[in-house]
Amino acid sequence: MKIEELFRALIEADDIKSVEKFLKEFEDGHAEEVKWVAVGNRENNSGVINVATDPGRSLVERLTNAVDGILEREHEKHSGKPDCRTPREAANAWLGVPPDGLATLTPRQRQTFANDITISITEGEKKKEARTVQVRDGGIGITPERMPDTILSLNASNKWTKHYLAGTFGQGGSSTFATSKYSLIASRYADHAVIGFTIVKYQDLPADQFKTGHYVYLTLNEALLPCEIPVDEFSRGTLVKHFGYDLNSYPSPLGPNSIYGLLNQTLFDPILPIWLEDKVHNYRRVIKGSCNALRGAVDEGDERTRGPRLDHHVPQFFVELSEFGRIGIEYWVLESATKENKRPSAAFVNPAKPIILTLNGQNQEEMTSLLIRKDSELPYLALRLICHIDCDNLSPEGKRNIFSSTREGARRGLVYALIQKEIINNFRSDDELRRLNEEAKKRGTEEVDKTALQSMRKEIARLLRLQGLNVGDGGMEAGQDPGRGGPKPPRPKPVVVPIPVQDPPTYIKFVNEDDVTLYPEQRKYIRIETDAPSHYHDPKKKSSINVIIDGKEVVTRGTTALQGGRMRIIVEADAKAEVGIEGTIRIELTRSGLPTLSDECKYKIVPTPPPKPGQGSLTLPPFRFVQIDGPDDERWINLDWPSDVGTIAYTSDMEDGEMVIYYSTAFPRFASTRSSFEAKDTAMAKSYVERYQIWLAVHSFLMNNDEEQNEKDSDVEMTDEALAIADVRKREERCRVATLSSLFASREVVQQMTLPTGDEAE
Repeated sequence: MKIEELFRALIEADDIKSVEKFLKEFEDGHAEEVKWVAVGNRENNSGVINVATDPGRSLVERLTNAVDGILEREHEKHSGKPDCRTPREAANAWLGVPPDGLATLTPRQRQTFANDITISITEGEKKKEARTVQVRDGGIGITPERMPDTILSLNASNKWTKHYLAGTFGQGGSSTFATSKYSLIASRYADHAVIGFTIVKYQDLPADQFKTGHYVYLTLNEALLPCEIPVDEFSRGTLVKHFGYDLNSYPSPLGPNSIYGLLNQTLFDPILPIWLEDKVHNYRRVIKGSCNALRGAVDEGDERTRGPRLDHHVPQFFVELSEFGRIGIEYWVLESATKENKRPSAAFVNPAKPIILTLNGQNQEEMTSLLIRKDSELPYLALRLICHIDCDNLSPEGKRNIFSSTREGARRGLVYALIQKEIINNFRSDDELRRLNEEAKKRGTEEVDKTALQSMRKEIARLLRLQGLNVGDGGMEAGQDPGRGGPKPPRPKPVVVPIPVQDPPTYIKFVNEDDVTLYPEQRKYIRIETDAPSHYHDPKKKSSINVIIDGKEVVTRGTTALQGGRMRIIVEADAKAEVGIEGTIRIELTRSGLPTLSDECKYKIVPTPPPKPGQGSLTLPPFRFVQIDGPDDERWINLDWPSDVGTIAYTSDMEDGEMVIYYSTAFPRFASTRSSFEAKDTAMAKSYVERYQIWLAVHSFLMNNDEEQNEKDSDVEMTDEALAIADVRKREERCRVATLSSLFASREVVQQMTLPTGDEAE
């Protein structure tokens, strides 16, 4: 078999048997010339290639390499002018991709840009774990001589100094070898007559000599196979074709468990769009990234014609992270969950991790929804709120501090902690988020018998004292004067009143009436209101609104966009700020041909608050019980409970100083026991429910107390995986507690009803 015949046969092949047949024929005909060489020129290369854990994400690395090929082509075409320091800058300068992203393009324009890169999936072995996957780009291509040091290298430095490319070490794409039986790699540099190609495979080695096998590629006369094929048959660029590729984790045509969903989630805000040709499910679609879909971009085949329905959207704004550069923050709140669409965010992100950190548009890390549910105190928005953190403008030190070369997660450390803190501060300062959370909370809220609740509080406090805790019941209901020894009442919820805007505007003002206090290193979001239309301030462009700080030790760190007459400015006190220093923060709005509008507020540096003292005597917080009647209940959906009613009994959260206990009336032990009592006596059933609630509250208080103590005593930050495992264990523990609570409550009700009273007792 000639070289050209082998190449054409492999291009047409779609299954492993065909590849093996053609390789055998070629090796038999060139036995003295053929040699298999270790990928990366490293005999022990399996550890490096097997480092990735997700076959889908490994494919994304192939696509990242394809984008780099396109940018290299344009770099050569434009002689590297202008000097671009990021891939997005390069795409804008050399290809004309708008700096604001793919959402600003028309569907036809996105299709045109996507023509440069295509990923195709075919049946292969006709089973999910052995598909044929091909990535083809029209980039600069690679000469046969340079392929061993580029696309077949490991940890090489060929992209190390090229800031206009996304890749760094030339390693990511090689992880696809680990989930393929064979991989064809072919490339034509520019319009050169000769293309180079090879096949990569895993070669086992004698177990008595080697611990593992390794990955090797085919050579002829110690070089890649050269092949003269007409340009119209194989144009410039690179082809990587994987045979027997494992896509078992992505069986669906669309949605979260599909390659289409994976690519949009992982290429969250891509530099360039790509074509996906899914010949298994018979469709062809443009991949533009979930971020651009959220921004309203719609392409052929999309379910909606106008983008997702949103209850709230804050366009991208930038926040300084001191010496680590700055991050872009953008977030969306999708419309409420429904029975048909229980997890609105699942169409765009992993609902359990809806906060996406990107570098060059690629999803590098996903932060858990706990930041929304617990830390930001927005539990009813956890399945609807999606946040994008753009890390392109972090400093080189900031990027190295947080991102690893494998792009399979972020390093926990200072920069990661700063970003988390910024997200929480931003969410907590957004009045519209709090309003939407309160609105969702009120839907289905039940009226409570306050007298019965006060009686339950005393019983709960009594039971906790039996556990050895010095607990007072507070002697009050939520909202009473905390000066009398009870807990603080829930803080009032903001009332967001629409602001009519006009042009020219007539005022701008700070919302806060008191002076702004800051302790050293503290950062605050300060609310501003104006009747100016939104075009007066865009944080990414020239603005008519300026922030002026008159004083020392305080600087601005960014602003949000102006929406509906509202915006926020971000200020921060220096780490060495001297206590007692005062100054003013002034906001000015410039109007064409009219006097400048302004307002100002004072600030003062105050001492850093001391850490919370250890708990001595504890006061029982206000309680509220919420019944949830099954998986179709909206509150069940908002809490992201599992659909199996036997695996979830209850949860509890502190919300604005109030302990809210959500419990499932569908939990089998509770449901069957209550039904049994109802068949006998409705009063007994009511008493059973109250006693059950009391025992759940006792455990909730104990668990909350333990968690607060553990957080105070531990300085170890748990990973997302550890948090997920801990969450499962908590659910299992609560199911056991609920079963015991049902047993205790049932016995107490029976004993209460059988005790002698009145004359019987005498």
